Amino acid sequence: MELWLLAALYIASLAASIYLVPRLAGSPRWRHVFYGSMALIVAAIALAGLAVVAPLLFPVVWLTQALLGIRDYLVAFALLAAASAFAMYMASPHLINIFFSPRPDPELQRIVDAVSARLGGKVKAKAVVVEGPPNAFAYGNFHTGRYVAVTTGLLETASRDELEAVIGHELGHHINKDMPIMTALGILPSLAYFTGVAAIHLGLADEERPSLLAVIYGVVMIVISFVVQLLVLSFSRLREYYADMHGAKAAGKEAMMRALAKIHKYYSQNPDALEKSLKTTGFKALFIYALVNAAANPLIDITPDEMRRLMKQPTSLLEEILSSHPPIPKRLNVLEKI
Repeated sequence: MELWLLAALYIASLAASIYLVPRLAGSPRWRHVFYGSMALIVAAIALAGLAVVAPLLFPVVWLTQALLGIRDYLVAFALLAAASAFAMYMASPHLINIFFSPRPDPELQRIVDAVSARLGGKVKAKAVVVEGPPNAFAYGNFHTGRYVAVTTGLLETASRDELEAVIGHELGHHINKDMPIMTALGILPSLAYFTGVAAIHLGLADEERPSLLAVIYGVVMIVISFVVQLLVLSFSRLREYYADMHGAKAAGKEAMMRALAKIHKYYSQNPDALEKSLKTTGFKALFIYALVNAAANPLIDITPDEMRRLMKQPTSLLEEILSSHPPIPKRLNVLEKI
């Protein structure tokens, strides 16, 4: 019964994020559908964790029980998941600072403060600049503080109102507490994946007598991590729509739409953008645009005709399912309707 319910929730979650939410944008029922879709996906991830991930994660959970003296299996599983998520949440800002080498910028800080005040002043964020083509991202936690990072390419490309819209989008991630929420939801596929990889390595450690059972178990765990990760990506795509609304509120929906379209055009002009983005693959979900680290002409502008063509551009279902961000044409159409 649990598996049938999980399958139904899984299909409904994907359908809601891909079809229902974008199509109903601007309608009186849209806000209820939007929040309902997020609740549906969270329920599907929770059920997947209890019905599938927790039982199959038994080697790690048993080890946790043995080390901590916990008798109840589900309590040990919950503690393992919570501790792993907290460790990832606390460590990620430090890893990002090491990886991107951000630097403070007084002028950008003034813009971030002004946009924050426009959004109600709920979040105080440190403004930093990182090297790279047009993009931006939000990161941080209660210990390190909250950051809004803007690339040098975006500072060169965006107009003032477009920059404010992008910053509003990133502040929206902080206002909506997307960093801890996404870390908590993403820990289940992460635990399944790394357990699977470890099992495969252990199974193949003895070249003379490899353990086929361990390898099969590892492959199953990696497949499960991928299946659950698709739900996490669905939730992430909805949070991007949510953050876009904050960008539109901060600087107007036209500015938010132009910013997204110009960034999309920038990367579309470079056919090697996806391959060159592999350096930052692990951080793709952070960015306002899903591709990073490309090189193209920074003098980008977007005409009304180009905007209309982009909004009518067909999107790939497979690419959307596998992405942490909705396709730009869908984001533009949702923004136009709200």
